[in-house]
Amino acid sequence: MKRPYVIIVSEVTVDGKLTLSKGVSSKEIMKFMDEEANRYLHETRAKVDGIMVGAETIRTDNPYLTVRYVSGKNPTRIIPTSTAYIPPDANILKKDSPTIIVTTEKAPKERLKMLSEKVEVIIAGKEEVDLIKMMDILYNRGIRNLMVEGGSTLNWNLIKNGLVDEIRIIHMPFIVGGTDTPTLVGGEGFKSLEEVVKLKLRAHFMRGSHLITEWEVKYEG
Repeated sequence: MKRPYVIIVSEVTVDGKLTLSKGVSSKEIMKFMDEEANRYLHETRAKVDGIMVGAETIRTDNPYLTVRYVSGKNPTRIIPTSTAYIPPDANILKKDSPTIIVTTEKAPKERLKMLSEKVEVIIAGKEEVDLIKMMDILYNRGIRNLMVEGGSTLNWNLIKNGLVDEIRIIHMPFIVGGTDTPTLVGGEGFKSLEEVVKLKLRAHFMRGSHLITEWEVKYEG
């Protein structure tokens, strides 16, 4: 299988949280990012072929996923969703950049019809989106570098399947807490040190008032 080079980029608090609480938009935390940190985020967007988030991020944050703080092309927006549940007024359905919805055979036909009238729809999987098949399809469509700004569930599923090459973190200098507050990676988690995915620190630097760390993912076996 050929697949894109995948980079997870995320704004994360000191205690590893993505939002203020479960169900709250990550835009609340992103309000604290200064211009230089935003520029770093959008520089990365401008350098990749595609940008991916999960459907829950679309429903909660309603992002545009375009390049704004720097000059550059908008990447293709890619949304994996097993049910194709995307609000009809979602910003990613606007024509400012290409969008691909990756869904499954179980998705309701009326949703597929609505989406296919606005954007490209790809079927990859029966009950759940087959991420490995999806990556192969994206590569063959010219997506060679893919940025992921997803939530904890999407991040977990990509890492679990060995589909991530880098993780870049914009550190937010505060603590949120909360047992149920989403963290960078969710899911069932790895249960032993033999299973965990190891990282190698590639770079660390300041952009504005924010520490940025860039990590290489080191899969073993």
